[in-house]
Amino acid sequence: MPKLSDLGEREILALAIASEEEDGHIYADFGQMLADDYPDSAAIFREMAAEEDQHRRALIDLFVRRFGNHIPLVRRQDVQGFPVRRSAWQMKNRGIESIRTQAAEMERQSARFYRQAAAQTVDAEIRRLLGDLATEEDRHRREAHRLEDEHLDGSNRDREDEQSRRVFVLRIVQPGLVGLMDGSVSTLAPVFAAAFATHSSHAAFLVGLAASLGAAISMGLAEALADDGKLSGRGAPLARGVICGAMTFGGGIGHTLPFLVPEFHAAFVVALAAVTIELLLISWIRWRYQDTPFSAALAQVLLGGALVFATGVLIGSF
Repeated sequence: MPKLSDLGEREILALAIASEEEDGHIYADFGQMLADDYPDSAAIFREMAAEEDQHRRALIDLFVRRFGNHIPLVRRQDVQGFPVRRSAWQMKNRGIESIRTQAAEMERQSARFYRQAAAQTVDAEIRRLLGDLATEEDRHRREAHRLEDEHLDGSNRDREDEQSRRVFVLRIVQPGLVGLMDGSVSTLAPVFAAAFATHSSHAAFLVGLAASLGAAISMGLAEALADDGKLSGRGAPLARGVICGAMTFGGGIGHTLPFLVPEFHAAFVVALAAVTIELLLISWIRWRYQDTPFSAALAQVLLGGALVFATGVLIGSF
């Protein structure tokens, strides 16, 4: 794969044209993707797409004057070290701040790459061309900040940030929290029932592993099949199912792994400590993302966990 320093002026200019086309397409996709939930940011990206189109036209005009009508296909992925872009669909489930950061990084990467390339060549015309491209990318970034200031005043930005938080809670936090609570609490009874019934760390581990995997599969399928996300805005069912299933498994396996310790009483103490950490984590998430007072969240979770734990101990003692 060639480096930028291996390319001539013709190929460098063709690469710049292809890059501007791709960036403009990504910005237009961002504008379309954000139109419903973030109309002000969508307007910014539509204007940025229009700017990229103007730059592309200017570069094409320069190419035609210098090299003729045929523009060779030179793509960023064909050149070693050239930053590769994430498509808009890859950012679909990211927050609005991640998308804004991606846009700013796109401009920074292009400017930095052009300057590094200019420093590697001794040809005056190539250095001038690359320097002009770097300056143009810097202007793009300044223009993006100007458009952001123009379209996003304090109230609009606060509104979009709140919408972004809401989407994050709906699509990530809620399915993850449901899974963590189920995995941490529902598996307590079988794990500690097996532990007290057998006084065997190995038996308790096997039961806990089976309960964690079973609960993860059950909860993942239940979350994925419960809602297609189109009306509720909760996002892709598959993503929610994976998040819920993974957190369910994590909640169950957390107090199961201590039973890998062969000595039963030591394993039991470590498992209790793991349960405490899990319940504290659940309480913190509810406080952080669901505006539940920490003391109330902790009391509720501890009560539920204590009841399930007592059930397991009681059954295992028979």
